[in-house]
Amino acid sequence: MWDIASSIASWQAAGTSFALATVVRTSKSAPRGPGASMAVSADGDVIGSVSGGCVEGAIYELAKEVIESRTPALATYGISDDDAFEAGLTCGGTIDIYVRPAGGTHHPHLAQALEAVRASRPVAVATLISGDPLRERDLVVTLDGTTGTLGAIRLDTAVAERARGLLARGESAVVRVGPHGEQLDEEVSVFVHSFSPPPRLLVFGAIDFAGAVARIGKFLGYHVTVCDARPVFATRKRFPDADELVVSWPHIYLENTAVDENTVICVLTHDPKFDVPLLKRALRTPACYVGAMGSRRTHEDRLVRLRETGVEESALDRLASPIGLDLGARTPEETAVAIMAEIIALQWGGTGRRLTETTPQPIHH
Repeated sequence: MWDIASSIASWQAAGTSFALATVVRTSKSAPRGPGASMAVSADGDVIGSVSGGCVEGAIYELAKEVIESRTPALATYGISDDDAFEAGLTCGGTIDIYVRPAGGTHHPHLAQALEAVRASRPVAVATLISGDPLRERDLVVTLDGTTGTLGAIRLDTAVAERARGLLARGESAVVRVGPHGEQLDEEVSVFVHSFSPPPRLLVFGAIDFAGAVARIGKFLGYHVTVCDARPVFATRKRFPDADELVVSWPHIYLENTAVDENTVICVLTHDPKFDVPLLKRALRTPACYVGAMGSRRTHEDRLVRLRETGVEESALDRLASPIGLDLGARTPEETAVAIMAEIIALQWGGTGRRLTETTPQPIHH
């Protein structure tokens, strides 16, 4: 819901009634994962997406019904065997979508969750999605407390513990709790929607390629930082899409900033006096990706210099250099696509090959 958070907040501030549809479960080849959201206002405006176009029409109609009835609904969509015009996922998967009223007195804890999202604070919203009829019950879970209730104290405690585990991994999922030990009549299903701070993309070297990488990185949901020691190049005019612009020696900045397993580091400086001390430190961080731009000759020279500074072979094996996939890229924008495509492939286990060449492997890993 990162992509629609600001619009939803605007609707709430204006007192607009709307319905919020969220993917809570998927199976097989679903186009979007749990947590993908779409909102429909009482005026018929639509933001977001739950399936990339497969079932949006059906969800739109269901959302209007939910706004009118003020009652949540849980719907399942998949391949339609009987009616080619019935809503279905042509990709062969199945998705469960929870649609609920929001705005006004409905979904009262949404504002708290949206504020945490905008402030990049980890937060999870646990919603009861079982029972007949469905009831609006939510538990907002942060690292240091909870707000709201799912209807039973022990249920809240059990779900909060599991929600924090999912939040630590940045995952959204349905959890089942009870009935034993939870004072519940039957097992209940709770959807935990996790909002972890966006992953970081650290781009070193304020060159034209860096501007293109920053633009695509921002589009993909990264918190983008561009760092260069030269203030004449690291300017807001040149990098309007970056969340942060830092004028500092790259290796010094890297020593003093947070790097975790979700951080991506792209070294585009093309200068050994920047590259070598920076990469020496970058390869010893837990960053999930460290890539460096340059020709194959530059790469070989860079490896020699890094070995001379004591960088271990196991660390050098982590280095993606030359950076990016072989797309035949020429322009900065094409090169940025090649770089981010490599990162996406590594993240999700993609091959980087054409899909027509990967039959019968599934499209969504």
